[in-house]
Amino acid sequence: MTQHLHSKRLQRPGYGTVLAAVLGLVAALSLGAIGQAKAAEKTPVDRWSDRAHGFASLAGGTTGGAGGKVVTVTDQAALATYAAAEEPYVIRVSGAIAVEPFGSDIVVASNKTIIGVGDTGEIVHGELHLNPGTHNVIIRNLTIRDSYVEGDWDGKTTDFDAIQMDTVDHVWIDHNRFTHMGDGLLDIRKDSRYITVSSNQFTNHNKALGIGWTTNVLTEMTIDHNWFRGTKQRNPSADNLAFAHLYNNYLSSQVADGDPVWTYGNWARGRTRMVIENSYYDGVQHPYQADATAELVQRGSILKNTTGRTDAWGTAFDPRSFYDYRLDPAAAVPSLVSRFSGPQKRIGVTLHVPADYPTVQAAVDAVPDGNAVPVTIAVAPGTYRAKVHIPATKPRMVLQGTGHDRSDTVIVYDTPAEYGGSTGSATVRIAANDVTARHLTFSNDFDEAAVELKGEQALAMKTTGDRIVFEDTAFLGNQDTLMTDSPKLDLISRVYIRDSYIEGDVDFVYGRATTVIDRSVIRALSRGSDTNNGYITAASTWTGNPYGFLITRSKVVSDAPGQSVHLGRPWHPGGEPAAVAQVLIRDTELPAAVKSSPWTDMSGFSWRDARFAEFRNSGPGAAPSADRPQLGAADARTCTLANYLKGTDGWAPYAGH
Repeated sequence: MTQHLHSKRLQRPGYGTVLAAVLGLVAALSLGAIGQAKAAEKTPVDRWSDRAHGFASLAGGTTGGAGGKVVTVTDQAALATYAAAEEPYVIRVSGAIAVEPFGSDIVVASNKTIIGVGDTGEIVHGELHLNPGTHNVIIRNLTIRDSYVEGDWDGKTTDFDAIQMDTVDHVWIDHNRFTHMGDGLLDIRKDSRYITVSSNQFTNHNKALGIGWTTNVLTEMTIDHNWFRGTKQRNPSADNLAFAHLYNNYLSSQVADGDPVWTYGNWARGRTRMVIENSYYDGVQHPYQADATAELVQRGSILKNTTGRTDAWGTAFDPRSFYDYRLDPAAAVPSLVSRFSGPQKRIGVTLHVPADYPTVQAAVDAVPDGNAVPVTIAVAPGTYRAKVHIPATKPRMVLQGTGHDRSDTVIVYDTPAEYGGSTGSATVRIAANDVTARHLTFSNDFDEAAVELKGEQALAMKTTGDRIVFEDTAFLGNQDTLMTDSPKLDLISRVYIRDSYIEGDVDFVYGRATTVIDRSVIRALSRGSDTNNGYITAASTWTGNPYGFLITRSKVVSDAPGQSVHLGRPWHPGGEPAAVAQVLIRDTELPAAVKSSPWTDMSGFSWRDARFAEFRNSGPGAAPSADRPQLGAADARTCTLANYLKGTDGWAPYAGH
């Protein structure tokens, strides 16, 4: 941004030798009395995972299209093309896709994830079909409906299933709604193996879920947390399964047409070995039954208003010898399953680094241009020494560390401005709108004390997008650590930083974006000077924008000598007169290191012509003086984080915190 201040910090050990100590300090400061979120409070707890469980998780697991491109489809032609492609894809179905001719198949090839966008993705009048040999498929969060032909209750003349598969392996069917189809809702046949069917709704139909149709005893299948309601039979029917594990399923509102034989709940047929645990049967005829050649173990289920067979004989098998699982109490099943089965608004696409994509940038590259709904990039704990660029064409992204603490997941590089300019030095650049980052540390560990360069600015983060949120993040660097900017001077971008940590020495929070730093720790590093250890802010706010930087409800800390750190100076890039800094620091604790005259001139521009103010700050660095403009009470009532961020669209990223 500017020429580097010549009085550099006298000593700075190599980054590798102090990283643990620095990040330990970051973690400690992040959990203080100023309201930083604890690890257990980071994100809402959902009742689902985006990783396959049960038998689908074994023998190499089921990952679907992970590692492939993410595409969004809104019509049959695109869905059919991507679903049948040879290469892996994550295919997002947005809205309802009506299949023609009525009852036609959409063939799904190996290594595919087909997932509904929000809870509105639908396939209407058509079937997803997995041919023999298909493997590694995930079908999630969809409604597949309405290929029923009036009068064909038994489905004998039309074989219009919702999903049909023959001789496949590693398939996860999760959080779908299947209703009113032509034959079976879900048919899993002919030696298909390593299957999990979880948290689906089977409704308004005769034959729900049929498995087997083979003389071999090979299929391994987990069926959990599904809701069978308004169905008559095959809930499921399991023929010659080697292992059938059914738990926490809810069967209710069974169709009652007076048929005493073919109205039933769970049926272990042939030589099936079945284990049923903690399920709930309400108003079901023949809740669970077994052929004499099968084995069925039942434990912990609740039967309410049921009649008919409840068979149990043999030893079957022990599911825990294959995989771990969480068993909910049977009494809780109706409320849990009715709420959390079927398509969910919060289920989306999560791209895992490094499990599915080797680098953060590879995962970013997989997100489609013009992305319409959030995609989460989940970054496993570790240090990722690489740059990341989220271009303007890829909005609505969540970049999220998955460790216990933000210091567990670090994205770091060491480029100074001498090699690529200020923008080129940034470890991470976010040019897209609607990006959120949480539980991460961003660092530029260029060692400015070790070399002498003209351009020693070294950004950890640069943003130019609008509606950017940082939650529980850390930004580590020296000069120009964090730049929040906009694409051009008179275009306003907004950034909200909460429960975070920012460190640096010279102009380390700067740019022209409207930026709110809330409930965070700002560390002004010592550069070894007795009189001038740098500047916290260097705003370049457009003169037509009343809202620049707001630091509120936060804490500034420093080990620099007293009276040696400035709160800020006005940056006019290229001498631009219409860039008039606006900075308000309010309700924030300031250390003794802050100067009693905390604002200063820059490049011939007087700080007095800028828009600097404080309000109700505290601490030894907040003592009033003639050179500290204070905001009046009336203005303070309007200079709030809500007004800074709302813009013309009412943006309120702090809501709910």
